[in-house]
Amino acid sequence: MSVPMYSVSVPTFFVKPRAALRWALSALAVSLLSACGSFNGSSLMTAITPYKAEVVQGNFVSKEQVDALRPGMSRTQVREILGSPLLTSVFHADRWDYVFTIRRQGVDAQARKLAVFFKGDDLEKFDGDTMPTEAEFIATIDTQRKFGKVPELEASEEQLAKTQSRSPAQPSAQPATVAPATPVAYPPLESAPQ
Repeated sequence: MSVPMYSVSVPTFFVKPRAALRWALSALAVSLLSACGSFNGSSLMTAITPYKAEVVQGNFVSKEQVDALRPGMSRTQVREILGSPLLTSVFHADRWDYVFTIRRQGVDAQARKLAVFFKGDDLEKFDGDTMPTEAEFIATIDTQRKFGKVPELEASEEQLAKTQSRSPAQPSAQPATVAPATPVAYPPLESAPQ
């Protein structure tokens, strides 16, 4: 005769003290975070922002590059100046579109477009947004760096005199004897034909 076996499941936090500690800390964290929303109308959830990845798409085209374009240039010359276009259409083979977008956390999104039109193989015209210079573009991207006053890079007469007194002694007028260089024989790079 067989006796039926009954199993009773016991929660793991009763059996393992570490699991109980994790459960208690989790419950404490949830209760503290839920209470943070009631302090003077300011919420901890608005103070903490998640990280948003920087998204850069397309080709940056500067004002200097647009200024280098001239009607009558070949497609190859335009590609050398602007790079490969982001968009080319099978239905509009005589049009290249250069689109550039950048999205960064804490900075307004930027989007610029430039359309280049060809007649056959020659550049006919180009039209698009006003492009920034390279220096202006870098200034809009590099918002974290704070430039201070540039240090003065001049040495006073007193500082120059100190460095000259520390310089090594002048070489003597006697010519130094140099040992003749011994010829070095290197093994051949290829084995001799057999």
